[in-house]
Amino acid sequence: MANRVFQGVVCQMKDAIGRNVGVLDETGNVVSCSDLNQVGEIREGIAGESLTGSEHFVRDGYTYQPFSGAKHNDYIVFVEGTDEAAAQFAGVLSISLQSIKQYHDEKFDKANFIKNVVLDNILPGDIYARAREMHFATDVSRVVLLVRVVSGNDISAYDVVSGLFPDKQKDFVFNISETDTVLVKEIKRGIESHDMEKLASSIVDTLSGSHYIKAVVGIGTPIANVKDLATSFKEAQIALEVGKVFDTERQIVSYDNLGIARLIYQLPTTLCEMFLREVFKQGSIDSLDQETLFTIQRFFENNLNVSETSRGLFVHRNTLVYRLEKIKKLTGLDLREFDDAIVFKVALMVKKYMNSNPTKY
Repeated sequence: MANRVFQGVVCQMKDAIGRNVGVLDETGNVVSCSDLNQVGEIREGIAGESLTGSEHFVRDGYTYQPFSGAKHNDYIVFVEGTDEAAAQFAGVLSISLQSIKQYHDEKFDKANFIKNVVLDNILPGDIYARAREMHFATDVSRVVLLVRVVSGNDISAYDVVSGLFPDKQKDFVFNISETDTVLVKEIKRGIESHDMEKLASSIVDTLSGSHYIKAVVGIGTPIANVKDLATSFKEAQIALEVGKVFDTERQIVSYDNLGIARLIYQLPTTLCEMFLREVFKQGSIDSLDQETLFTIQRFFENNLNVSETSRGLFVHRNTLVYRLEKIKKLTGLDLREFDDAIVFKVALMVKKYMNSNPTKY
């Protein structure tokens, strides 16, 4: 595609300066030329000399000027003649073609296109037009996974994740910050949440097991159209933020499985404060010590079963009953009653949310 763009430019250049001009690729093959008969020729020895430097040079009646990509020279401009004017023409043409190539790569690079869609940097109306230009399928099911490095070494999580998903036409991996890597994964329609969690778990295990990188993964909801990738990405962000607040031990957090935590996370802080004041009319939740809070946690984990909780805590049943009575006296809530237990559970989550000051998206 870029070679066709080059062809148009070199033909116009020939008309402007009256000299034969063209472009070689890194193998010495003439990919564009104002003399169409030369397209496809191989110029031996040119590539090896030019790809290692940036200065123009003369060979067999032509002036050559390399122009570069990110790490090395990808192409070489040639202009008929060995005089100073030829060198100037070659320099101007190399600058022009390099800018054109950069613009072309950005426009037609699928990974860059997906990144712009995910980060909401492209207008909705332009998405389909760009997708058609690149022959990119827009109605394929995909999901966004956000891999966040918590701690690790000098090994790049981006490199590791990229290696796990080598099909660059279906799966796209890119960095958005020093700690965050995004994976846009093509999936089959009807894929279930637990399948996505298995995939995320394999990423976490590979990062930790082989590279000693601790990471967490947020999973957005699967989408059926490319325009909704930004939504899936925002959901993956929210999943990680909610997990950081309510369940710091989880490494895989799916937006589909946030439950009541998602609801609490979206509540205004003023409403949360009113709720806590209403629930704890008789006494503040801050009056409960760590031992009491730990007892409450175990009591909830054992489905409000006094016998199971006392065995798990290695305390006498009467000791646990005494603690529950103490909680009732302080807060007015009897955790042995289902309704009071629900209210208290939600209140604990709201309090945790208030203490965390999470970033809102």
